[in-house]
Amino acid sequence: MPRLSEPLFAGRTAVKDALAATGPCNSITVCGWVRTRRDAKGLSFLELNDGSCLANIQVIIDEGTPAHSALELVNTGAAVAVRGALVESPGKGQKWEVRAAELLLYGAADPESFPLQKKRHSDEFLRSIAHLRPRTNKFGAMFRIRSETAFAVHEYFREKGFFHVHTPILTGSDAEGAGEMFRVTTLPLGGAPVAPSSGASGASQTAENPFEEDFFGRECNLTVSGQLEAENMALALGKVYTFGPTFRAENSNTPRHCAEFWMIEPEMAFADLRANMDLAEDLTRTVVSRVLERCPQDVDLFNRFVDTGLLNRLDTLIKEPFARIPYAEAVEILQKSGRNFEFPAFFGTDLQTEHERYLAEEHFGKPVIVYDYPKGIKAFYMRLNDDEKTVAAMDVLVPRIGELVGGSQREERLAMLEARVRELGHDMSLYWWYLDLRRFGSAPHAGFGLGFERLLMLLTGVTNIRDVIPFPRTPKNLEF
Repeated sequence: MPRLSEPLFAGRTAVKDALAATGPCNSITVCGWVRTRRDAKGLSFLELNDGSCLANIQVIIDEGTPAHSALELVNTGAAVAVRGALVESPGKGQKWEVRAAELLLYGAADPESFPLQKKRHSDEFLRSIAHLRPRTNKFGAMFRIRSETAFAVHEYFREKGFFHVHTPILTGSDAEGAGEMFRVTTLPLGGAPVAPSSGASGASQTAENPFEEDFFGRECNLTVSGQLEAENMALALGKVYTFGPTFRAENSNTPRHCAEFWMIEPEMAFADLRANMDLAEDLTRTVVSRVLERCPQDVDLFNRFVDTGLLNRLDTLIKEPFARIPYAEAVEILQKSGRNFEFPAFFGTDLQTEHERYLAEEHFGKPVIVYDYPKGIKAFYMRLNDDEKTVAAMDVLVPRIGELVGGSQREERLAMLEARVRELGHDMSLYWWYLDLRRFGSAPHAGFGLGFERLLMLLTGVTNIRDVIPFPRTPKNLEF
């Protein structure tokens, strides 16, 4: 196999750095994957991309050079290293190109079976080859944006004085009371309990505790939220956030749901609902602004080929304050809209996606925060308002997505919280430590959850959550 004459990585240059060079260079090494190969009389052209940016760099290989002799197995998809001179390009659309002197083939790609040939592929097809789709322009751009967005989130909270905390993935409590959780057990399949109160029997169960022989000696699930633990940490450190995977066993095959997804969950002590809304709005606007600034070419790709109104919509989000209305007013707007919604809106029902999108897209034309929801449709930990009918909850609704953020001021009053737990039929003993936070130095506090994948859908205009996460987990789909 042909080899480069000098150590390979000592002088390696990323494609984005080569394209941004301020002058020619006699010797650089660029590694990457071949996007296309074109042969002409006396020379060959390679379009090379290493994933560092959207653009390719053109490599010119003259016949008779050592590089040309190594071209036999180099086709679309092959991994190569090229050493040569960075020179000004006479072609249009690029300032620089590499005039190759040497080429090393790391891994060939059979042109008969390599699925990413130079043509347009559907998103459905690319999901079936999720291990290769990051090499396409669209998904390379997507996952660079995902990386930059995650960095911007951490950067934002650090600047605001929040501490990053790690909350458990394995949990014995259900933060949202939805019941759609993944069971985790070490018991054999035939011996795993169905539920503590089901009366099911098994070799590893006892009448008193059907989970006695299980690893933790009690029911264990994958977490749907790190919120309860984040509250714990906030009532010691003041301001914290968690950013990690969460899991929901919801048998829902919609473009907005995955079984595994990432959540950003800040929590603030000595904060009320207004402070919570301010934080959610400022976080969203700041992160969007920074991603637009740092990934202009990648975002522009989505504006041109996925959603032609994307940049205008994001510009509005950054420049205009979010609208804010109480839930009762939102219902009134929906009822007077003249729209024939699939689910009629009336006080006491949760807002559906069609309602959320109407408010954000058509009525306000920008993000809107809806607050003070009826207590009957919200979780047990949300603070009861003085009217005793609503709770200090809020949702941030954005165009094309619907709900982006859901949060609340938490109930800091012990008696109120205990009454709510009983009212909803939860097992009080599972929350003993959570209730202790109200017994020992309770303080007002608030927080929210922001769905990271939905934030990426907002940033790119992509309408299917499966296309903003590298390896989506959905019902009957656990590939890769």
